[in-house]
Amino acid sequence: QAYEEMMKKIFREKNLPEELFYLALIESGYNPTALSRAKASGIWQFISQTAKRFGLRVDKWVDERRDPEKSTLAAAEYLKTLHEMFNCWDLATAGYNAGEGKILTAMKKAQSEDFWVISNHRYLKKETKEYVPMLLAAMTIAKEPQKYGFSNIEYHPPLVYEKVAVPPSTGLALIAKAAETDLSEIRALNPALLREKTPPNLPRFEINLPSGKKEVFEKNFASLSRSLASKNTHRVSSGDTLSRLAKKYNVTVEELCQANALTPQTVLKPGSFLKIPQ
Repeated sequence: QAYEEMMKKIFREKNLPEELFYLALIESGYNPTALSRAKASGIWQFISQTAKRFGLRVDKWVDERRDPEKSTLAAAEYLKTLHEMFNCWDLATAGYNAGEGKILTAMKKAQSEDFWVISNHRYLKKETKEYVPMLLAAMTIAKEPQKYGFSNIEYHPPLVYEKVAVPPSTGLALIAKAAETDLSEIRALNPALLREKTPPNLPRFEINLPSGKKEVFEKNFASLSRSLASKNTHRVSSGDTLSRLAKKYNVTVEELCQANALTPQTVLKPGSFLKIPQ
């Protein structure tokens, strides 16, 4: 139930059935870091191509398929598109599993617009034939779990967080220190971040903080950033290059260039100072 309130609210706002929330149970068991053999990722198990089609960022810094809120918004848009195409939730959810092209082909071959009729043929994979019944079962059991033998269930409390925007290449350790919380909690609230820092190529990046920590973060962040920046400088010596310094300080050339308004082709001048990203 950590994500139930947030996800159902998104579906209601998109004028979609809130029961679509249970589709994520079938897809991933609500695990933001789930990864399938087909490289589908996140709670909603998007492949990279579909994720980008519905506005999610997927690169070496960020994988928004792993962001529970953003991926749910994308899933809602995809499911809405599928329902507009098929005008039937059985076919739309089957399309979420198999892809709309395979459902259209199966409909044509079976000469039917009824999922259950199509399922009697061999035009859909076993996984897709079972997908819709699994969703219906999940919805049924979730409403009355005790009736179906599920007792003593420990429900997770709703996930609550606050958002703040931070500059490029901001380290998660610095964010945790400014918010006066544990680094592990910052990682858990921001599963879309693939490294220990925010992307270097975005002017501002929204970070999720534990509820009630935004005010203390904003109070601490500026002074901690200044203190860290004063320590993180390098005086250029003869023979220094961007690639050598990147290796020395365990950052990328891209990050060095971003922090110092340089290009990868810049020749460094001995005696000048460079900012080293956090």
